[in-house]
Amino acid sequence: MHEHMTILGIALVILGYGYHSKLLNRYNISGPMIFALVGAILSFVGTEPIKPDAHTVQTIAEIALITVLFSDAASINLAHLRREWRLPVRLLFVALPIMIVISFFAGKLLFPQESPLYILLLALLLAPTDAALGKAVVSDTRIPETVRNTINVESGLNDGIVFPVLLTVLAVISKGADGGGWGEYVAEQIAIGALAGGIAGWAGAKMAIFSDSRGWMEHQYKNLVPIALAIFSYYLAEHFGGNGYISAFFSGLILGNTDMELRKNIEDFAESEGELLIMVSFLVFGLVFIPISISHIDLQSWIYAIASLTLLRMVPVVMGFGFFKLSLPTRLFIGWFGPRGIASILYILVAVHQLGGIEGHEKIFTVATLTITLSILLHGLSARPLASVFARYVERRGGEI
Repeated sequence: MHEHMTILGIALVILGYGYHSKLLNRYNISGPMIFALVGAILSFVGTEPIKPDAHTVQTIAEIALITVLFSDAASINLAHLRREWRLPVRLLFVALPIMIVISFFAGKLLFPQESPLYILLLALLLAPTDAALGKAVVSDTRIPETVRNTINVESGLNDGIVFPVLLTVLAVISKGADGGGWGEYVAEQIAIGALAGGIAGWAGAKMAIFSDSRGWMEHQYKNLVPIALAIFSYYLAEHFGGNGYISAFFSGLILGNTDMELRKNIEDFAESEGELLIMVSFLVFGLVFIPISISHIDLQSWIYAIASLTLLRMVPVVMGFGFFKLSLPTRLFIGWFGPRGIASILYILVAVHQLGGIEGHEKIFTVATLTITLSILLHGLSARPLASVFARYVERRGGEI
C-alpha cells in the first residue's frame, strides 16, 4: 500500500470516529474496535502488504511503547498504593506469575511442535492487561473505588513488570541459550535502564518545579515537557547500554511521584495526544498482523485464545486473592477485565524487531493476534453491560464486595 494512502486512511478514520465517538460508545463500539477493523480493511484493499518489521511500523511502535510505559508508570500514586497495596500486589505478584506458568503449559499442550522458549514468549506477550479496553468499567463511579483502582494499578504496573522478563526471553532466543552472555546483557539492560530513567525522571521533575515556581513555563508546555522527557530517558539509557523502554517506565514512575502537577499533565496528554498514538497503533495492528495471521488460524489457536481470556486469566485471579474477603463474583469480574490490548500489541512489535521477523513461528504470533483481536471485541462489547450488572450486585450487598 502506498504510504500516502495509509496516512489518508488514518486521517479519515480519526475524523469518522471522532465525529461519532460518543454515539458509537452508546452501542459499546470502542475506538480500538474501529481502528483495528479499518486497519484490517485497508490491508485487503492495498496494493502490497506492510511487513511487521517495516521501518515505519517499528518507529510507531517505539514511540507508542515509550509513551505507554512512561504514562502508565506516572499514573501510579505510590503514596496511595502504600495504603491500598494488598489487592494490586496479589494480582501482580501472585496471580500474574501463576497465569504465565499455566499459559506456558497450556501452550505446550496445544502447540507441541513449537519451541518451549517461543511458547513462553507467547505467555509473556499476553500477560500485560489494558484497562483502556474496559474504560467503561474503570470510569464508572457506581463500581467501588477499590475495584476500579485495583484494575487500574494492575494495568499500569504489569507491563513494566513483564517487560524485563520478556527482554530476557528475547535475549536467550536471539543469542541462544548456549551462546553465553545473555544473562549479563539482560542485567546490564535493566540496571542501566532503571538508573538512567530514575535520574532523568527525578531531575526533570525538579527542573519543572524550579521553572514553574518562577513563572518560566508556559502552560501548554507542561503537557509536552514530560513526553519529551520520556523520549530523552529512552535515548539516555540506550546511549549508555541500557534498555530505553525500562528507562521510560522508571522515568515516569519517579517523575509522577515527585511532581503531582506534572502527573496531571501526563494524564491530560495521555487522554488526548497519547490517545491518538494508541489508536494509530491499533490501526497498525489491524493493518499488519490480522491479514498475515488469518491463514494460520486453526482450532488449537481458537482454544488457546479463548482460554487465555477466560480460564488462564480468571483462575489465577481467583486463586491469587487467596483468603481475602472478596466474593467470587468480584474476583471473576476483576479476572474478566484483564483485556489484552496496547501493551501486547507493542510487545509483539518489539519481539518481531528483536528476532528479525516471525518466519518459522507464525503460529505463536497468530495466536497472540487472535487473542488480542477477540479481547478488543469482547471486552469492548461487555464493559458497559457488565459494569451495570456488577454495580447492581454490589448495591444489593450494601456496598460489600
